[in-house]
Amino acid sequence: MEGIAPHDIFATKGLEYLIVIGFLLLLIGYWKVLSSPVAIGAGAVAGPRPSVGGWFSLPEDRFFHQGHTWAARAEADVMTVGLDDFAQKLVGQPAAVQLPHVGATLRQGERAWELEIDSKTVGMVSPVDGEVLSVNPRIEESPGLVCTDPYGDGWLMKVKVPSPSASSKNLLSGGLARAWMAQTVERLRAMRAGELGLLLPDGGVPVSGFVRELSPEAWDNLAEEFFLSRDAGVEIPGRA
Repeated sequence: MEGIAPHDIFATKGLEYLIVIGFLLLLIGYWKVLSSPVAIGAGAVAGPRPSVGGWFSLPEDRFFHQGHTWAARAEADVMTVGLDDFAQKLVGQPAAVQLPHVGATLRQGERAWELEIDSKTVGMVSPVDGEVLSVNPRIEESPGLVCTDPYGDGWLMKVKVPSPSASSKNLLSGGLARAWMAQTVERLRAMRAGELGLLLPDGGVPVSGFVRELSPEAWDNLAEEFFLSRDAGVEIPGRA
């Protein structure tokens, strides 16, 4: 330490402290950016999409209906609605998507739209109660968006929901949604012993439209079972 004045030591240490403090401030700012919530709007892509069993993506920021449809808060009393990754992998790319007209009234758990696939029509239920404010104009021209980006550009409609909190209570999110989807995966695994087993070999994962290889009767039963559409009404609201 000979030849180094005390004030030089303090100056050096002070510089080191400033560097450390500056680094910590930058780290805190970066963490806040990563942790800040992102509003979900029409066509928004909401961060990482964790999967369940390596099969189906299940974003944390969506509310899921057990008929494999989802809702996400877009505004205070408006929710964006679509179908989930499981639904698109089950039936594959539709030839068309029949949506309700703007102004139609939706009921949670009742038929809201239909997918036209090959010679079949598959109904899906609404995850929320409310009035249709708008529908995705791109779906009519590019129905395949519901497969390529079911949680983003493949959204279907915006719905004005009288009570978003009440509707959300009947939906699944977070750990409950993951547990529900894990049960869905197990149901599919159990089906391997039957006709579905030819489509889901050990170690394989479902590809889009895997249910189309089943017999017509099995196809219908499986879609109605998972989409809960068997007794959910026969008409799309506003299209009767």
